[in-house]
Amino acid sequence: MKKIILIIIINLLFVFNVQAQKIDTDSLLIKAAYELNTKKDYSKAIELSRLGIKKAPNYLDFHLLLGRAHWLTQQKDSARYYFNHVINQNPKYKDAFSYLSKLEIEENNSTNAVTVLNKAISFYPEEKEFYLLKADAIALENDDEKTIGYLSNLSEKYPDDKQLQNRLAELRLKSVSDRIGLGYNYTTFSRAGVGPWHLVGLQYVRERKKLTLIGRINYADRRSYGSSVNSGFQYELETYAAHGKKSYSFANAAFSDDIIFPKLRLSYSYFRNLGKGWEGDLGFRYTNTADADLYAGVLGVGKYVGPYWFNVKSYWQWEKDNKMYPAFTATARYYFNTKFDYVTLLTGYGTSPDERVTLGQIEQRVQLNSFRFGAGYYKLLWEHYCLGIQSVLNHQEYTSDKYQNELDIFFSIQYKF
Repeated sequence: MKKIILIIIINLLFVFNVQAQKIDTDSLLIKAAYELNTKKDYSKAIELSRLGIKKAPNYLDFHLLLGRAHWLTQQKDSARYYFNHVINQNPKYKDAFSYLSKLEIEENNSTNAVTVLNKAISFYPEEKEFYLLKADAIALENDDEKTIGYLSNLSEKYPDDKQLQNRLAELRLKSVSDRIGLGYNYTTFSRAGVGPWHLVGLQYVRERKKLTLIGRINYADRRSYGSSVNSGFQYELETYAAHGKKSYSFANAAFSDDIIFPKLRLSYSYFRNLGKGWEGDLGFRYTNTADADLYAGVLGVGKYVGPYWFNVKSYWQWEKDNKMYPAFTATARYYFNTKFDYVTLLTGYGTSPDERVTLGQIEQRVQLNSFRFGAGYYKLLWEHYCLGIQSVLNHQEYTSDKYQNELDIFFSIQYKF
């Protein structure tokens, strides 16, 4: 009987000791997680996690936490080791797959990331996060057709995922982006006997991953008292060239033999991704008219906030007399689906060299005040037709202290093939 009682007491002491150890390691894990997630003391979190592994080598939560701590301190090889250790010991740790795949994507290791995610999907076939991460990993290969194929299959699996559908549509537009289009601008004036003005532009756009080329022919007709007083053609070549993931350039050259347009216009801007949704641009403009040579420096900044895009651009213009004539524009857009689906609001002061309708009068207008406000709506229909309408009201000084109201209405249609 005494032996039986002794055995019971020993077993109870063992159970109590094991339970005490579990409580101790659980408390240690909570403390380590607090140092990592709340206090951001990564060194302390690593120290406590190692102590936890020493006390309980098979307690995989400490290994997972160590992996995260090493990742956050840019010790990525160590982070890989601990994430892989957790997966190999117990693949039911879903977070280990998530962390490891995100680390590989961050390091642009597409092959490694896809391997990890394929394994994760085999254990968690209904976990949507792993399918989306795999799309990110495949996209690192810069093979648009392969990415489109995967996203197409994924969109069938998740037909109600609007963000996924938009991503697929955007990529398709990026891959197939030859377009021919027609734009028409109608301008009326509040002053008797002036206008209307007509501006028609026919353009062809060849958009590719790193280079976009645009050719455009413009025809303008200015009328007064029901008769044409001036008309003519202008020819343009425009390009956007990518220099890498964070920068690209815009360049434009336009010329005309008709006085209704400037003889020559040259434009260039350099755009740079500044991080966290910010973009800056720096450029110049040159306009040669029959009576003047105008130069302009351009400085702008833009910001993406979710589906919103905000941009402010300034133009610092001067003639040979070196007198400065500033102009400013501010634009806001809200995107619905693709880059062709948005509403826009704009406002501005002064006459800039980027305005097409009144560019033939820039040498007069640049010295005068003007205040404008406008709005537009652009929509992609049936994956082929890009439609747009925009209206701008300009309160323009036409001579010293005398103003007229100008209303521009712009229509555009493009066919993508």
